[in-house]
Amino acid sequence: MSPSAPSPPPDLSAKLPKLIPRKRTSLSHPPGSAPPPPTPTLAPPPDLTSHAYKDPSRRILSPEDHTLFLKSPTCTLVQAFVFGITDSAQDRPISSIKDSDITDTIGKITLILQEAGKVLAAHPPEDTGSRFGNPVFRTFVKAIESEVLGWHAQLGLADPDQAQEISTYLASSFGNKARIDYGSGHELNFFLWLLCLNRVGLLPQSTFPALALVVLPAYLRLMRAVQSAYYLEPAGSHGVWGLDDYQFLPFLIGASQLKHHPYITPRSIHNALVLEEESKDFLYLDQIRFVNSVKSVEGLRWHSPMLDDISAARNWGKIEGGLRKMFVKEILEKLPVMQHFLFGSLVPAVEGMSTEDEAGLLLESDEQEGGEVKVFTDEAGKRHVHAAVGWGDCCGIRVPAALGAEGEEAKRGSRGLRRVPFD
Repeated sequence: MSPSAPSPPPDLSAKLPKLIPRKRTSLSHPPGSAPPPPTPTLAPPPDLTSHAYKDPSRRILSPEDHTLFLKSPTCTLVQAFVFGITDSAQDRPISSIKDSDITDTIGKITLILQEAGKVLAAHPPEDTGSRFGNPVFRTFVKAIESEVLGWHAQLGLADPDQAQEISTYLASSFGNKARIDYGSGHELNFFLWLLCLNRVGLLPQSTFPALALVVLPAYLRLMRAVQSAYYLEPAGSHGVWGLDDYQFLPFLIGASQLKHHPYITPRSIHNALVLEEESKDFLYLDQIRFVNSVKSVEGLRWHSPMLDDISAARNWGKIEGGLRKMFVKEILEKLPVMQHFLFGSLVPAVEGMSTEDEAGLLLESDEQEGGEVKVFTDEAGKRHVHAAVGWGDCCGIRVPAALGAEGEEAKRGSRGLRRVPFD
């Protein structure tokens, strides 16, 4: 009897799951991360027919106040203004600004910044031999405060209450005279000053490219001179941003400038020739060049690790998007930063927020939080140079900002060994 033929294998094709083509995911941002915040629509300026102006003051004095602010139209207004200026600079070098882009108001603003430079020249720092903040900075700020109302009259602000409110933001954009420090919060005050001028109709959206590429560079040049003259300490140690000691917005707006550049890549910030040739046209590169010039050790990886890290990004769009997120997360959503934010009538607070009077606070400019230099000789004849907080560098403990160390070395005519800084 012949063996039976083997039975055929069972057909399992009907039991296999049907293959479905996988959808391509968007590569605009990594999986699981939020997209960068968009630019809100800028609200129209308010009706000023019967407007009541007020002196700006701090109103974010508790977590509850901060929560109210984050949900407020004012928070949206600030984002719309800053991001609107950022968008206006996209793919535009500074040299793209034409004379026709310089309105009468833009021209007067640049003249005001030049006048502030003259005030700086009239108040040279004392040679204390210290790398800490120079006390003449307080005299400089007081001189600025005495001039701002006159400067605003040049802008055509005839209402004294209006000029008083708006000028407070400009006076607050040079640093804190009690602490002798400067940070990106003071930089934001400069943009709030421009925002107030926008609210009263002097800076319409058509002027935004000139604000980004004419006014901001002029302000940066002035503040670099102020920082270098008075050895201003970075507010909050290295500043809230972690990018450099003092500024943030040049990096955000500068990344927008370079967003689709044909050959300048994020890694180009490590190329000295690119920085030398292109920094005059691009804010990001110019700020990198300045940071490199004042640090006591060569290489971004040592003195500015975050700038070094983000230079590995695939493109400038990734960097610009990340900096937009940082603007929201690291300032607008940070209570320690926003507690210094000033609210008036043009940048209004929300009903229910605390007031300085209710909290029993002094004016911020009157609060003593350190920075003043005291020079004295002890009983043993040793000369001491101490800041109001901590020990002086003469005692070998506290180390101030890099600008102070660099400036004192330059006075001695020798930089010496470029050590890794501890500031």
